[in-house]
Amino acid sequence: VPPELLDQLLEAARWAPSAGNAQPWRFVVVGSEELKEGLVRAALGQRFLAQAPVVIVVCADLTRARQAYGSRGETLYCLQDTAAAVQNLHLAAFEQGLGTCWVGAFDEAEVARLLGLPPGLRPVALVPVGYPAETPAPRPRRPLSEIVEYR
Repeated sequence: VPPELLDQLLEAARWAPSAGNAQPWRFVVVGSEELKEGLVRAALGQRFLAQAPVVIVVCADLTRARQAYGSRGETLYCLQDTAAAVQNLHLAAFEQGLGTCWVGAFDEAEVARLLGLPPGLRPVALVPVGYPAETPAPRPRRPLSEIVEYR
């Protein structure tokens, strides 16, 4: 994946909305084979992480969020904000013909240790990025009638 394309994804991610414009996210772009293998181990053996050219580790900056909004910022807002950044990253990747996957099943402490993250930086998502070998069919979605209420 060319660096300029990765920059476009990260640019889209950083424009996500955030409570009070705190922007409590950090991105670690992992291309090292050794580190990707470590991410596989931390993510319960999900091998496709090592097969991607890069894995973007999206982190929530708990300290920044706490400074802006206290404990609610640290426990809720920063996770919502960071999730919005991850969504933007996925949408930008799709637009560029790249494949991604939102991986949330991993040992946070192990990822933090592996990457040498400072205290207060919480890994929230692992996002492998690459050119897909195939284009899977869209997955079914529940109908609006099951998920929307008008009052």
